[in-house]
Amino acid sequence: MVASATSAGPGTTSPDPGAPPRFDAAWRPRLESLLASGSAAGADLVELFLERTDHLGVLAEQDTITSVSPAFGMGAGIRVFRGERDGFVSTNDLSDAGLRRALEQALGMLGLQLPSLAGTALAGGFEGLADLRDFAAAKEDWLRRCPELREATGRLLEGTGLLERHGSHLQVRRGSYARDWQEVLVAASDGTFGRDIRLHQSVGLNVLAADGEHRSSVGRRYGTSGRPDDLREWNADGSAQEVCESAGTMLYADYVEAGQLPVVLANRFGGVIFHEACGHLLETTQVERGTTPFAGKVGEAIAHEAVTAIDEGLSDGAFGSLSMDDEGMEPQRTVLIENGVLQRFLSDRAGERRTGHARTGSGRRQGHTFAAASRMRNTYIAAGPHTPEELIASVDRGLYCKAMGGGSVGPTGQFNFAVEEGYLIENGQLTKPVKGATLIGEAKEVMPRISMCANDLELAAGFCGSVSGSIFVTVGQPHIKVDSITVGGR
Repeated sequence: MVASATSAGPGTTSPDPGAPPRFDAAWRPRLESLLASGSAAGADLVELFLERTDHLGVLAEQDTITSVSPAFGMGAGIRVFRGERDGFVSTNDLSDAGLRRALEQALGMLGLQLPSLAGTALAGGFEGLADLRDFAAAKEDWLRRCPELREATGRLLEGTGLLERHGSHLQVRRGSYARDWQEVLVAASDGTFGRDIRLHQSVGLNVLAADGEHRSSVGRRYGTSGRPDDLREWNADGSAQEVCESAGTMLYADYVEAGQLPVVLANRFGGVIFHEACGHLLETTQVERGTTPFAGKVGEAIAHEAVTAIDEGLSDGAFGSLSMDDEGMEPQRTVLIENGVLQRFLSDRAGERRTGHARTGSGRRQGHTFAAASRMRNTYIAAGPHTPEELIASVDRGLYCKAMGGGSVGPTGQFNFAVEEGYLIENGQLTKPVKGATLIGEAKEVMPRISMCANDLELAAGFCGSVSGSIFVTVGQPHIKVDSITVGGR
């Protein structure tokens, strides 16, 4: 959905003349009326999610800006629960009539009907909203402080220019920048009432190098949340050097031979495999569907004792951090696996109702057109006692994966991921670079084989697509050793 901002309607205020309407405590009477009506209709819980967005995307190819994509959005999502069932409707119409119509449609999905307007105040057990928890109060100027278009395009062209300076045999140089600002207001018939502003910025560099029959393609993306000056402080030269060095190394690399090998995975974005292959299986959405092999295994060992895995929304500036989730709950540090033993699942409102797993502040959605679902935030394998050198030294013959590329994951944890930059390990030493490697496995088989974790945990920004849309997340890990995994190659 992309909609133009409208003039302020009833119950809205504007921070500046001509600015879009702001979500604040002035919405309370309207929201309480809707929540009371939904409760009086027989719903066990009614939840309202209001959203306003301001997005800017810029693409640079070679030394030219080839695309500028602004987008503005505003709307609401209304969800009602009755027992384990729920109904969800979204709308761009934030008038009283528009919101009431959406509520009526959501109730209708459960066979419920709106009562008359008279006599519904604080009905059906609804006791009114709590005081507004306004996490946005200190963030009102974030959007204004972000770089404007001219500054953003200038920094992006600086990046693609530095690629040319540091690289060789480059056929394609690309840079991209995205800025996403979002204001949300969440209200529910259990008294939840919270407001927040979120800001995410990311910048990426990509190159294609070619020399005769030799090819290499390398990309890196850097991103933070809650930092308006992020693009200004971006180390463009360091990023360009990193990308060009990787592309130059892989350009003339030999293709890896397929086989069953021990593998050492680098830190930062190496954590994408745990996120995709295992993290999703620890969301209650998978328990509801019956697609996780870990259902019913809380308290049992599902990984090597070297593995402790955490999901949290608290790390300062990380892509998956948030002041409250999209159901109005504050985030927490959730230990998923401790010393190999499964501790708990990530859960949202629906997951708690349908599976009994307590909420973890993990109810997330792309926007108002999606119902929230249990989703990861900042997800990583915790640091261990070893150095990266010790992990490599423990391998006689194997593969070192310095940078991971794209991949795919099946519904029960089967995965394959391309290795963007890899090296052979021979007699405990890194030797020649190799390309064309793919890691193939299944979460329940690979997790017990992660036998060593290094002491160099780092996080990396990413995007995650699932049942509630595409959201901002962080993946991460220290260097880890997998004793044996299938390596696809030539």
